[in-house]
Amino acid sequence: MVSKATTVEKYLAGLPADRRGAIEAVRDVILKNLDKDYEEGMLYGMIGYFVPHRIFPAGYHCDPSKPLCYAGLASQKNHMAVYLMSVYGDTSLRRWFETAYKQSGKKLDMGQACVRFRSLDALPLEVIGEAVSKVTVDKYVDVYRRSRASTKGAAKKATKTSAKKPAKKPAKTATKAKRPAKKSRKLARSQLPEHFGRTL
Repeated sequence: MVSKATTVEKYLAGLPADRRGAIEAVRDVILKNLDKDYEEGMLYGMIGYFVPHRIFPAGYHCDPSKPLCYAGLASQKNHMAVYLMSVYGDTSLRRWFETAYKQSGKKLDMGQACVRFRSLDALPLEVIGEAVSKVTVDKYVDVYRRSRASTKGAAKKATKTSAKKPAKKPAKTATKAKRPAKKSRKLARSQLPEHFGRTL
């Protein structure tokens, strides 16, 4: 559910009381564990935590006008959600996260970056806080840059490989069956009947 709120305060004020309490509690945990160089603000219609342009001017590659998103917090139609981009983009961090979540005794309901929860009791706040604290701005930007570079490199390699492949021959179009070539009327002497040979 995308909000049109222009500030975090307005976003929170627009939530039902029970949702507001849960979102505020998760927000407090995120802010306590967040690297000081990340900033909070409205992003993609939810509360966002991001690398500001003053630190990473390139912004998000799909829309450079937007800062590079690190995490998000939202009240959706049927659930609430914490979005952890660092967990999505790092295989080892995701393994740690899933293990820690399981050890908390809570049931993990997660998509690629989205951790869904219906009540505050269903979310292990200490695990969320630790996940947020594990990746500094510098580390996150470095991982993002390397990821983009490898993606571009793979694309260039694929382009070079396809350029080396010989072009496929165009499919043959249906043509009329060729007539057998006419035999030459001038035959070699050895191919002529014997009586003709005597006259040459």
